[in-house]
Amino acid sequence: MSDILKIGKYEFTSRLIVGSGKYPDFQTTRDATLASGSEMITVAVRRVNITNPDEENLMDYFKDTDVKFLPNSAGCTTAEEAITLFRLTREATGIDLIKLEVIGDTAKTLYPDVIETIKACEVLAKEGFTIMAYTNDDPIVAKRLEEAGAAAVMPLAAPIGSGLGIQNRFNVVFIKEAVNVPVIVDAGIGCASDAAAAMELGADGVLTNTAIAQAENPIAMAEAMKHAVIAGRMSYKAGRIPKRPFATASSPVDGMIF
Repeated sequence: MSDILKIGKYEFTSRLIVGSGKYPDFQTTRDATLASGSEMITVAVRRVNITNPDEENLMDYFKDTDVKFLPNSAGCTTAEEAITLFRLTREATGIDLIKLEVIGDTAKTLYPDVIETIKACEVLAKEGFTIMAYTNDDPIVAKRLEEAGAAAVMPLAAPIGSGLGIQNRFNVVFIKEAVNVPVIVDAGIGCASDAAAAMELGADGVLTNTAIAQAENPIAMAEAMKHAVIAGRMSYKAGRIPKRPFATASSPVDGMIF
């Protein structure tokens, strides 16, 4: 209980956030999420039903759990689209914890439009939303988002769904140094070791979707991600040894008999 992840007014014991896309069905989504130990699942409101009670609704599969839903604005390309989407979502569900993403390049990279994201963040923060903002791996933009009211910043590790892992390890560290809100590495995670690496760099959490949903065994990969995030966090807090360009004997040489 001494290592709680705090995002605005919300607290979590798990530092792994999972997605809900690309699964074959809602039951598999549930099974993988529970295997991950995650307490938060993000949902693209434009693509996955959580608002219409008359159709199959993902929220029904989690009624008996403590997993929180994190609506996201995937598919929005302007600040106004994202603002309108979240207003409607809160009215329908009562959820005010959101993942803000405004995509600038929908054809190839799915990179965020950081200018539109900041605009949306300023408005939504004033309206009382707790915002987790998806962004590029730029410490300057991360700081601007914090100033705009973001409760957490979510820099990409690599393009969404690419599985490339962290492409710029230094920027994760720079972002962590630049802001006073949680840093959640988001997008591009391909396997459990990528998640552990992000945590060892000092990230406060990891979000992954495709790496679990499209694994040959999503349930097993979800569990692997769970342990990777825990191990990476423990490793970071333990403090790694400094890197040296030369060998250092593991056993002391003073007082040797022979």
